Amino acid sequence: MIERTIAPTLKRLSTQYPVVTVTGPRQSGKTTLCRAVFPDKPYVNLESPDTRQFAVSDPRGFLAQFPDGAILDEIQRAPDLLSYIQPIVDERPAPAQYILTGSQQFEVAHSVNQSLAGRTALLKLLPLSIAELATAYRIPPMDRLLLSGFYPRIHDQRLDPTQALGDYLETYVERDIRQLLAIKDLNLFEKFLKLCAGRIGQLLNLQSLGNDVGISHTTARSWLTLLEASYVIFVLQPWHANFSKRQIKTPKIYFYDVGLASYLLGLEKELHVSRDPLRGNLFENLVVIEALKYRFNCGKRNNLHFYRDAKGNEVDLLVDIGPQVFPIEIKAGMTISEDYFKGLKSFSSNGVATPLGSGLVYGGDETQLRSGGVRICPATRIHELLGSLEGSD
Repeated sequence: MIERTIAPTLKRLSTQYPVVTVTGPRQSGKTTLCRAVFPDKPYVNLESPDTRQFAVSDPRGFLAQFPDGAILDEIQRAPDLLSYIQPIVDERPAPAQYILTGSQQFEVAHSVNQSLAGRTALLKLLPLSIAELATAYRIPPMDRLLLSGFYPRIHDQRLDPTQALGDYLETYVERDIRQLLAIKDLNLFEKFLKLCAGRIGQLLNLQSLGNDVGISHTTARSWLTLLEASYVIFVLQPWHANFSKRQIKTPKIYFYDVGLASYLLGLEKELHVSRDPLRGNLFENLVVIEALKYRFNCGKRNNLHFYRDAKGNEVDLLVDIGPQVFPIEIKAGMTISEDYFKGLKSFSSNGVATPLGSGLVYGGDETQLRSGGVRICPATRIHELLGSLEGSD
């Protein structure tokens, strides 16, 4: 089993809260993580129909089985349990009583905020990071990473990514969406997903997306929201400041797992990835989500944005470090050229103070420090770059 970076954070928070809630995509490793960190706790899977029926029909009797608490997996399947957990932990506020997991971030967060506000720590576990993968395996070439993505089973069991990701889409994504919203035409929904994959790293235009699929703007927004809730699509918000130049206020879309995006683009081999016109977008997707994983694995909130003005000047990623901002340009090429620094220079010309310098994450393998405080870093070592910004490795 690959040791997860978030494990010490989970263990630490469990000593401070009576409940810890871990959300994340299906198959990201939530169950494995929680059972490894809390091997002596009873484990309950609420996906099991009999177990779920007991929990829903007799919540008090169900919870009475576990006087010292338990790991309750996929809590969104029996959300009313949270209302019964609340008085239990209020009466006996011992730490680490209940460890909850969930795959629907909005639904779980809403239920938790209603019933367990102030009583639970919240963590998000995404699929494996490059740093985690490197602890157990030799890091594959970049095109292989873009193709396979980071779901643990694909690497642990050496699965064919095309087969595994196709099964994942049908087994988990489409099933979860059907549970949340009655989608009559799954072909249209799959077309929507594929068109989203074709727009990774681009500004989100729901009207255009809906028109291309053949659905209304309202339906497109509803489907996108559900895909966000299911940890399929990640929406990166623009960064705003009081510049004189007009800034773009439209978000960009990415996939939480780049392998799923590659699958939806029809890529089945590394050669397909290397020749695909969206390879640069896939690389950017990988880097953005690696930065997000770093943040979540430290038990912190999303602090990522991008910058783009009306003239098209852009910085792919802005990382908020306290009151400071650290701009990062992302380039898939392996050879650094002067053109790679264009966005960073444009951003600095706006007069924004960047005392931490700036970064260039690229497809090569050298780490450098250039004049002007530009830190150049391979994509496979972005966790080291981000760690140095926050004063830790």
